[in-house]
Parts: sequence; structure tokens; C-alpha cells
Amino acid sequence: MRLTVIGTGYLGATHAACMAELGHEVVGVDVDPEKVAALRAGQVPFHEPGLGELIARHTATGRLRFTTSYEEAGAFGEVHFVCVGTPQRSGSEAADLSYVESAFAAIAGHSAGDALLVGKSTVPVGTAEALAGRYAAEVAWNPEFLREGYAIEDTLRPDRLVFGVRSARAESILRAVYEPVLAAGTPLVVTDFPTAELVKTAANAFLATKISFINAMAEVCEAAGGDVRRLSEALGHDDRIGARFLRSGVGFGGGCLPKDIRAFAHRADELGVSLAFLREVDSINMRRRDRVVELARELCGGAVLGARITVLGAAFKPDSDDIRDSPALDVAARLGLDGADVTVYDPAAMDNARKAFPLLGYAASAEEALRGADLVLLLTEWPQFRELDPERTRSLVGRPHIVDGRGVLDADDWTAAGWRFRALGRPAPAGEER
Repeated sequence: MRLTVIGTGYLGATHAACMAELGHEVVGVDVDPEKVAALRAGQVPFHEPGLGELIARHTATGRLRFTTSYEEAGAFGEVHFVCVGTPQRSGSEAADLSYVESAFAAIAGHSAGDALLVGKSTVPVGTAEALAGRYAAEVAWNPEFLREGYAIEDTLRPDRLVFGVRSARAESILRAVYEPVLAAGTPLVVTDFPTAELVKTAANAFLATKISFINAMAEVCEAAGGDVRRLSEALGHDDRIGARFLRSGVGFGGGCLPKDIRAFAHRADELGVSLAFLREVDSINMRRRDRVVELARELCGGAVLGARITVLGAAFKPDSDDIRDSPALDVAARLGLDGADVTVYDPAAMDNARKAFPLLGYAASAEEALRGADLVLLLTEWPQFRELDPERTRSLVGRPHIVDGRGVLDADDWTAAGWRFRALGRPAPAGEER
């Protein structure tokens, strides 16, 4: 089929490349000429494993191309996927729908009357209904469920597909688009507009709640002397609960969960339904960052003024260069404002971090960042940080003090190597060197 993808950010670029991989002819559309030029050259302006190679392969064959012209895209496409961002509105918890509305208006104004306009962006419930009433072309909603670092896998082999449609024709078209995915046995839920929109927001709200739940339990463990790792392990054996997303740490960030749960709670208020618990989920998440700052002060003798602090991690999660609402950089910036000499290292997010936080220090390698440090904070769980050797690392730092903000290090190994070790929701190891 001939598909267009409106918006070539993280979601759009991934969707365009994966649709080409499924065998479709695809045109990606963006208003940013520099981004389009880079994508035409097979260059991806963000970090996502395997995506650069996938785009380069399909631009080379001609199956995938990019343009700034809505007129060209409208004349080409049978199905138009809208994949633009819905950031948090300035001064409000609500989602900013201006990009979605502009994209629909632009492509609808240039597309054939029998084209299908498909929203993939995460939007407040009611958005699809409002858009469908504005245009002659038919509208459908097909929410995305991508995890950064696994975006290709999640597009080509998703846990499920959801089609929000109003007609058998729209369902048939989407079935044709995803025929190879459905043939592989992927579950499909066909539903109405509101349910399709709610699937994504509800999924994000549930994941955020589960993460904040175990972080709240970490707070209780810290107060009571318990160990949240063992608590998580025991809870995870219950099939009704499951072990995934039950690891305590410095909390979630990124461009989805924080703003999506705020927008969901806001939209529910507009509908007369209280989701006040989501605001507590948000509050718990932010408190974990506060706790890391408190632990840093504790290990620096009560104040961080003048302390040399190494922050390992800048991206909000590994296998990404996304620093939006990054817990690691939030903590680093707070400590910098308190007078600490902060040095950050991340394998992928250094350029983005420098642009957003130019007053922090940056190192070219983990070893350089660690050298002479009074305190180490592990705040993004990249594999190379999880695999640090405590003896080797101790030989680099000035003082062997560490906070494991992601619960990925073995406290016994680090304490045995002479480190003063702290982790969220876990008691201080017995016999640590002070």
C-alpha cells in the first residue's frame, strides 16, 4: 500500500521505517527541512538501536522517502498516519493538541476523499471524535505502544494492535496495512474511538502507578528497616501482580509517562471523574529524586558544597538519548545549584544533556567522570554501569561513596570493596567502611 507518516520524530520515523519493512511504499512528512534532509541521507537525529540501519536500507531502495510537502504526501498516500507529539500545555496539566490538529488539517486539505486518516499520537479521550467531525476523509485511531530502546520490535512484533474505527472499511484497510503482523499471531482489539484512545493513556497510567507503588514501598522500607528488593521479589511471584516494573529506584521520566498521567488526570476532571490518585503517583515519583539528593548530602557530610560528584547517566532510561524529564539530570542540576562540582557521563545522551544543562560538567568516558570523585550516583542503568568493577572503580575515585539510584548493584560486593553504599529502599550494609 501507499502510506504517509506525518511527523518524523521518535514515533513517526520508527513507524515509517517499520511500515517500509512490512513491504509498503512510505513517505514521511515533516515541516523541519533539516530533519528531512538528514533522514533522506539515512541519518536518525536520535538514538534508537537498529533504526538508522533500517531507514538507510529502505531509503536506498526507494521504498521509503521523506518530504516537507503535504501536497506531495496527500497525492501519494492511501492511508495517512499522524504521529506528532502531544506535549504538556504550558501552565497546565492538559495535553497540547496543536500539533495533532495542525497535522490533520494539513494532510486532510491535500488528500483524496477516500483516504483514511489514522491517529497514532497519544491524545485525551474525545480527540478522535472531534477530529472526525471536521473532515470529509474518514478518521481512525491506532494508538502506539513503543518502548524506547525496543521501538522496532514493538512495531513489528507488538503485544497487541488496537483499531479504533467507525466502519468495516476502515477496519479492513488497517488489517491490510498490518497483515504481516496479524498473520504472525498478534492479538487485535477492534473498538470505538474513546476506548482506543483510553487504551494508551490507561496503560501508561497503570505502569506509572506500579512503578510509584514499589517506590512508595521503598519509602516504607527505609523507615522500617526493610529491604525493597526482597519485598519486590516476593510480590513478583504472585501471578496477579507480576515482577515487571517492580524495581525500586529514582523513578520514571521521559516524554510519555509524566506528561501523559497529568493529561489523563486533567481530562478525567473535565469529564467529572476524579483520578486524584494519579497526582499522588506523580508526587511519589518526584519524591524519589528528592531522596537521592538527601542521600548525596548525607554521604557528603551534610552538604554538597564543593563536593566532586559523578552522575552516571543522563538519559531517562538506557538505550536512549532522550533526556526529557530525566531523573538523572534533574538530580544533577539540583546538586549543581547546591554548589557541588557535578560531572555527568552517559553513553548516548551527552549532546542533548549539554544543550539542556550547559552549566554541568561532562566527561568523555565513565573512567574520566569517576576520576577523583567524592561521590558517585548511578542514575541510569546502562549495562556498562551495572557491570562496573567495585575494586577497579575504587582505584579511580577520591572517596568510595556511591548511591545506586536504580537498584542494580550488589551491595555486598561494593561494601566488601570498601565502599560506603546507599540504595533506595534498602538498609545500609552492615560493617561498611566509613
